[in-house]
Amino acid sequence: MAEGDTTSAAGSASFIKNLGRMYGTYTLSFLGFVIALAILEQIGVPNKVLGYLFVFFTLAVYAVIGVMTRTAELSEYYVAGRRVPAFYNGLATGADWMSAASFVGMGGTLFLLGYDGIAWVLGWTGGFVLVSILIGPYLRKFGAYTVPDFMAFRFGGNFARFIAVIVLVCCSFTYVTAQIYGTGLIASRFLGMQFEIAVFAGLVGILLCAMLGGMRAVTWTQIAQYIVLIIAYLTPIVILSTKKYGIPFPELTYGQAIADITAREGQMLATGLATVANLKPHIAPFINYSPLNFFGIIFCMMVGTASLPHILMRYFTTPSVREARQSVAWSLLFIFLLYFSAPAYAAFSKLEVYTNIIGSDIANLKPWLFTWGQLGLIQICGKNASSISDIAAACQSIAGHAGVVRLQDFVINTDVIVLSTPEIAGLPYVISGLVAAGGLAAALSTADGLLLAIANALSHDIYYKMIDPNAATIRRLTVARVLLLFVAVAAAATAATRPSDILAMVGWAFSLAMAGNFPALIMGVWWKRTTAAGAVTGMIAGFGLCLFYLVTTRYFPGAGVKYFGMSSLTNALTGVPLVDIAKAMALPNAMESWPTLAHPMANKVGWFDLNNINCGLLGMPLGFLVIYVVSLLGKEPSAEMQAYVDEVRKPRGQTVLQERT
Repeated sequence: MAEGDTTSAAGSASFIKNLGRMYGTYTLSFLGFVIALAILEQIGVPNKVLGYLFVFFTLAVYAVIGVMTRTAELSEYYVAGRRVPAFYNGLATGADWMSAASFVGMGGTLFLLGYDGIAWVLGWTGGFVLVSILIGPYLRKFGAYTVPDFMAFRFGGNFARFIAVIVLVCCSFTYVTAQIYGTGLIASRFLGMQFEIAVFAGLVGILLCAMLGGMRAVTWTQIAQYIVLIIAYLTPIVILSTKKYGIPFPELTYGQAIADITAREGQMLATGLATVANLKPHIAPFINYSPLNFFGIIFCMMVGTASLPHILMRYFTTPSVREARQSVAWSLLFIFLLYFSAPAYAAFSKLEVYTNIIGSDIANLKPWLFTWGQLGLIQICGKNASSISDIAAACQSIAGHAGVVRLQDFVINTDVIVLSTPEIAGLPYVISGLVAAGGLAAALSTADGLLLAIANALSHDIYYKMIDPNAATIRRLTVARVLLLFVAVAAAATAATRPSDILAMVGWAFSLAMAGNFPALIMGVWWKRTTAAGAVTGMIAGFGLCLFYLVTTRYFPGAGVKYFGMSSLTNALTGVPLVDIAKAMALPNAMESWPTLAHPMANKVGWFDLNNINCGLLGMPLGFLVIYVVSLLGKEPSAEMQAYVDEVRKPRGQTVLQERT
């Protein structure tokens, strides 16, 4: 081994050994920073300044990590040198997974749907069981850089690689657009930027991490981001639980909060602040989703989790197959910490809304509400809550209105619930800034992983493998970085158009990955008889059907699918950016008088009354069927390829593809 290689290896070993000390120091420093800002708030520093400090400090830290871990080595750029310990890979995967949908959108979904929202939680956590048992360790044993790498080797060439890249780009681009949408939402609120500008501002932290150091930089940054996001998510509900019930464990006081919500609902009905049509029991099942769509979401999110390229890439970075499997368990633990708390967050948020907003005199509404209202994210009496005078005028135009906020008057964007809960509850502004920093960390960490997955697939699988196999290392990395920049700007431009709500966009990504990737991955690993023709036609058929169903129900509701007006919340969730927590629960067609809340995709369902977020339920079975039938009709794979498949399933031994330079 050359002297330079020896020095590099020694430095890497020292770095890995000191990870606990470095991230422990980082955690304490971050807590100290939060305490310092709390002191600044008490001595009168303006809230806007505190918001800027939170956002820019965290972005600066992520950027510094990205710069310090920059690399020009292919293995480091694509798979972090394959030396990330299981525990830290679990942390990084947790951050990669905790997207804006989990941090920002999940609480709002559970707030609105109650029991039915649990479908998302069950699906997203259960998916990691599939990753651990069926896919993750075997892809690590294969030794690829990307998922299309596996497809190309297993299924005989660049056509399979090309189809896999198309699937990867479609589902990842949809997903990353949702993350950049989330960064824009946070930046527009806490930095006072116009939303369309804020989405591009959020790219700075993303690009500095992903462009310079690839997977190496993204991994170490995501660990730092997980620490921020989990502290930010738990802090407000721990405070509220302690304040209301004297127990700092909101998961244990969740039931008491539900009981208080039920009691408050009775009071609102008795005093005319709500009607029976406005209220739905928080714990009653299948009110918003039919059983088919409820269990469909669980299944699609589970299988989609095991099919998303940016998640599977994380298991390429561990030193061994064993650690790949262990890191899945750590991932599930770190994800569980947030998902186990999400129902409690939703309950405490709803209780605070019912207590502090519903029944309030319009003249006494708090200033924070108008900040969100000016962004078009909160409405009262059909008017953006931009000022007291606007709201008062709108409510006075309603016959018999008493000048207080009723449930049927109040409209809130579901993606705002988590971000606004500290302000609704009257907590110090520093807690709001902390939550914003956590939401930003969640969105940025996932965006980093997704953009890297797209850029790596385009640079490694398209450029290097299909266009210029003789490209030098520096040229390959340059192409990867240029493509990363291009994709990031395209995603920001798409997010600036506000295409849909965060959870809907994420749901589409999961179903597309489920239909396009899962059958080929499973059959490629677990059935030696799978042929290249079978895999390619199965991927095209499954992905094509899912995409067709999604596009037609989204953009062409008259093309052979049924359109049900605005009658059910089930489909409102799949595309209404502003959800009226009262009118969306009211009688059929109640929202039709509120055209500003409608969205082209609202309530479009098709075959079997299946929501388009569940289009994977159509595509995946077709993919499996086509792969099976076409494979049986063709010549079985070579003995050499079948031996490779056997080798992939063995936990020990060398990787199938040896490390390349």
